[in-house]
Amino acid sequence: MFKHDKALLQEVKVDGPNPAYAAMMQEQLGGPHGELKAALQYMSQSMSIKDPEIKDLFLDIASEELGHMEMVATTVNLLNGHTLDANNATIGSIQAHVSTGLTPALTSASGQYWTAAYIEETGDLAADILSNISAEQRAKVVYQYLYRQINDKGVRETIDFLLNREEAHNTMFREAFNRLQDTGSLKDWGVTKDSKLYFNLSTPGGQFFNANNPQPPSFNSPNAAGGPKM
Repeated sequence: MFKHDKALLQEVKVDGPNPAYAAMMQEQLGGPHGELKAALQYMSQSMSIKDPEIKDLFLDIASEELGHMEMVATTVNLLNGHTLDANNATIGSIQAHVSTGLTPALTSASGQYWTAAYIEETGDLAADILSNISAEQRAKVVYQYLYRQINDKGVRETIDFLLNREEAHNTMFREAFNRLQDTGSLKDWGVTKDSKLYFNLSTPGGQFFNANNPQPPSFNSPNAAGGPKM
């Protein structure tokens, strides 16, 4: 069961309308690395998880991602302003003026509609958590790109909050991954002859990597965050 709390996770404000940048922010609403993708991916994956603590983690983060989606949509709405003006809209922001009446749509920055094809789920916890770590890392990178291209103080404060929350989720998924040693697809890691082979096919040059003693991946706890890394 889900309930909607009218209060945003953090107050959203903008210095003024900026339809072109509103179109850019759409990437984190309906893009392949956006908030809707993250929320539905983690929620879908959670349905078959047997470990109650990890299941809770997936659903907690999925629920927060819906809150992030609400913040992004609110930002897009404020940046679009209140006046339909397709004649003066920049390329990429026309759709809001001729199709959705300035309502944030579930599209990427290029206007491509969101699709369930963005969702990754295998039923194997290790594989799914690695997908989620990757999703959080990519989302942070997109927010960093967005941050660098706007001087609006209000928008920057929102992005700053969201990208640091992506870091927090990344950390929690890594902590969960560390609990999975010798389970699922991590079981019997590196025990066969073929799993210990490294093909050095780059010539000329030396051999810089080897797989003589393969170990299942794990993550050390990161140091305390020291603020945003833009």
